Amino acid sequence: MNNNPLLSGLEFTKETGSFSLVIFGVTGDLTRRKLIPALFNLFIEGRINQFKIIGFARRTWTDETFRDEGRKMLSGGKFDSISSDKKEAFLSRLEYISSNFEDPKGYKELLNKINGFGGTLYYLSTPPTSYEAIIENLGKNGLANPDTAYARIIIEKPFGRDLATAKKLNTHLSTYFEEKQIYRIDHYLGKETVQNLLIFRFGNSIFEPLWNNKHIDHIQITVSEGIGVGTRANYFEKSGILRDMVQNHIFQLLTLIAMEPPADLNPDSIRDEKVKVLRSLKPITSKEVGQYTRRAQYNRGIVEGEEVKSYKEEEGVDPKSLTETYVALKVFIENWRWAGVPIYIRTGKRLSRKLTEISIHFKNPPHQIFPNSHPSLNANTLILHIQPEEGITFNINAKIPGLSTSMRRVNMDFAYGNAFGEQTPEAYQRLLLDAITGDPSLYTRRDEIETSWSYITRIINGWINENPPMYSYRSGSAGPEESNDLMEKGKWRRL
Repeated sequence: MNNNPLLSGLEFTKETGSFSLVIFGVTGDLTRRKLIPALFNLFIEGRINQFKIIGFARRTWTDETFRDEGRKMLSGGKFDSISSDKKEAFLSRLEYISSNFEDPKGYKELLNKINGFGGTLYYLSTPPTSYEAIIENLGKNGLANPDTAYARIIIEKPFGRDLATAKKLNTHLSTYFEEKQIYRIDHYLGKETVQNLLIFRFGNSIFEPLWNNKHIDHIQITVSEGIGVGTRANYFEKSGILRDMVQNHIFQLLTLIAMEPPADLNPDSIRDEKVKVLRSLKPITSKEVGQYTRRAQYNRGIVEGEEVKSYKEEEGVDPKSLTETYVALKVFIENWRWAGVPIYIRTGKRLSRKLTEISIHFKNPPHQIFPNSHPSLNANTLILHIQPEEGITFNINAKIPGLSTSMRRVNMDFAYGNAFGEQTPEAYQRLLLDAITGDPSLYTRRDEIETSWSYITRIINGWINENPPMYSYRSGSAGPEESNDLMEKGKWRRL
């Protein structure tokens, strides 16, 4: 358990009881990089005790093969300092079923493994093309509604590729599972800064009175990546960055920034307010996509000192591709709090660095009385850093020491590692623990998914119907110059 004195009195335990976590597609990269390390961290922290982890995939592994692979997943870095006894105690809970996702025999074997062992969680770590078969077999083989305890299903993105496919998947899920059993995961919601948004806004009195169109000039949300599509070209060609990032991750950030105070911390109270934000977004019609959106693809360039390919040169990409690797949007929320405040969104691959942040740009003072100040210095900015570092920066103006009234901008910084004396947990630790304990606050509800897809699908259809320009940008840059044209107020923050 954690002995950090700075956390004394701040620990809230969640009862997990006994459970089985079934990972479909367990041989994939997500299990290796995220799921097994997260579950092991929960185990050594004493958060979970009575459990099984059952892998379900096509490869002809055995229980021992899965455990051998698990040893590799728990080697290197901080795991090397943990005793082999603790690792073996965890690995002994790993079991495996070799089956394709369509074969009822595999599900009958699964039923025998989980019978009488508390609750069950099914984690779909597979390509979306396998979802339908897994969901149907869980339902038809009595695994969706067990006689004892609970059954919950956790689904990774992409949750559909437009409004129609999202609705179809939701309908298929609802045939066998109730909404309260369905956990649609977005790992961004497991990040500490994202979770802290609610406390930051509603647990402090200083900012909430200013959190409106009277005081805020505009908001910027940036999610930039230095990497290209890599080995995901086949998937990305069918998706594009609008579907891959904006519909889920970025809209989650937007709803938490813009939502009204919930009545309480009941999961549905929070999710109700998030849906209201999405329903208040002013639609971008087909005729308006050229005015409010910019799309682009990366060209060759230099990233971290190495020359990299253009998007169309990547393996698996159509040389005539019209798939965007960068998108910028200007959106408006049509409600009492946010009317008239532009929200600028940008996300792209092969940009100058990896960065996720939200910046709140406050209005200038109504009257400038300092003659030696530059107008741009007078606007305060609040920056919420989500990755790679997690924390908050507040830019204020201060007098430069000396005999004049010249000012310069200074920062008030809060970093999680410095304030609490330890690293923040991985997002999947929090999200898995919430699913195990039955707390869906950080998971996405059906109406939230469908409302966000309704907005995004209009833009996609607008691009198809109006065919606005596909711009280009140099790899390693901040994106296409044309995205600056969206900015009616201020300018993009430097990457």
